[in-house]
Amino acid sequence: MNWSEGVMGKRRAVISQEGTASNSQKKEKRKKRTRKNRYRYGLVSFRELPEYMKDNEYILGYYRANWPLKKALFSVFRWHNETINIWTHLMGFVLFVGLTMANFMQVPQVADLFDMFTRSFPVAAATNASHESKDFFSGTTLIDLEKTSPLEKATTLSETMVTRWPFFVFLSGAMFCLLSSSTCHLFCCHSHHLNLLLLRIDYVGIAVMIVTSFFPPIYYIFQCDPHWQFIYLGGITALGIFTVITLLSPSLSTAAFRSSRALLFFSMGFSGIVPAVHALVLNWGEPRCLKTLAYESAMAVSYAIGTIFYVSRIPERWKPGWFDLAGHSHQIFHVFVMMGALAHYGAALVFIEWRNTVGCGGIM
Repeated sequence: MNWSEGVMGKRRAVISQEGTASNSQKKEKRKKRTRKNRYRYGLVSFRELPEYMKDNEYILGYYRANWPLKKALFSVFRWHNETINIWTHLMGFVLFVGLTMANFMQVPQVADLFDMFTRSFPVAAATNASHESKDFFSGTTLIDLEKTSPLEKATTLSETMVTRWPFFVFLSGAMFCLLSSSTCHLFCCHSHHLNLLLLRIDYVGIAVMIVTSFFPPIYYIFQCDPHWQFIYLGGITALGIFTVITLLSPSLSTAAFRSSRALLFFSMGFSGIVPAVHALVLNWGEPRCLKTLAYESAMAVSYAIGTIFYVSRIPERWKPGWFDLAGHSHQIFHVFVMMGALAHYGAALVFIEWRNTVGCGGIM
């Protein structure tokens, strides 16, 4: 019996040791899985990033890397080093959608259609909107809209209001740029392939916004001289197409060509100096000239300052790690882009108001 008990005891000890070893292995595997999941779906440091994501060595932490699309989408509500980049241009996109809809409702045919539609719903709010729409147009065109038929109203107003398609071209370009930028910053953490694709779309969005920004001033200033319209709009469009084709190259999406990309955008923006000087020479006596000049100068200064921050990586260059979440150069760049776009929006409204007033009988 003693011998048997000894053997059984040894067996139990061996089994116990094997169970303990097995439990230890399971715990170790769980720890490894936890570390792996933390790396995959948590925030990591710059050193832990895959090479394709290493763009700014002065931002040391709070990165997302190789996240699934669903987790990347919902990270819009999490705090990481791209949060402000996403929201600055996402809110800008929503703002420009609102501005586009507000201006679209001032197009005579659309306003008249809206007026007839709201008459079908005897709701106080809809009635007020209808009255405000009629008051706006009657105030600007000095026409009694109450005594005209819907068809006559649309015809009369379209004859007195200048075409607005160049203005909507600019608004569309701004919305495309802002949406592509916020989308890029939201999903660039998914994979190498998607990262490259979104970066190229983001750069194309910047080029599109620059090109479309030229349409309102050049179209309205030179509306009575189609020859110059064609030269200037054709020139900036051709330069924009060349820039877009260049930026679609995957190699130019890398950090090594950061300054080259900025130079391309600078050259596109400063190509507007020629038509700007031309317009000033032609229209120096127009009182609204200085007003539009102030708006456009504010736009140019905003874009220039934003680009300087973008290239220099200030202030994170001075204090690496201090501005990881808020205050780094790309966030500042986004804010200045929004300021520049809004300044150009204000200038475009002045151009439209001026051309509505003087037609082709005045200067600007």
